[in-house]
Amino acid sequence: MFTSTLLATVPAPLEWSPTVGVIMILANIIAIAFGKFTIKYPSAQPALPAPNFFGGFGLPAVLATSAFGHILGAGIILGLHNLGRI
Repeated sequence: MFTSTLLATVPAPLEWSPTVGVIMILANIIAIAFGKFTIKYPSAQPALPAPNFFGGFGLPAVLATSAFGHILGAGIILGLHNLGRI
């Protein structure tokens, strides 16, 4: 009986839409901008093949900012979905 009550309270799954994609892109841009101003050694080794294309970031900075951007984006998307805005 408890299982059926618990399953009844689970929200519908979130489907991908262009809005979700735009939110994730904006979250990653914000994370990269935040990283540009806060990372102490943004060009740490190993370097990327075209460092100018990546804003002078090394591999650790690119991985860190993109991971933070995805965590931020997932939180925003899930929060907006929970509020019923997406």
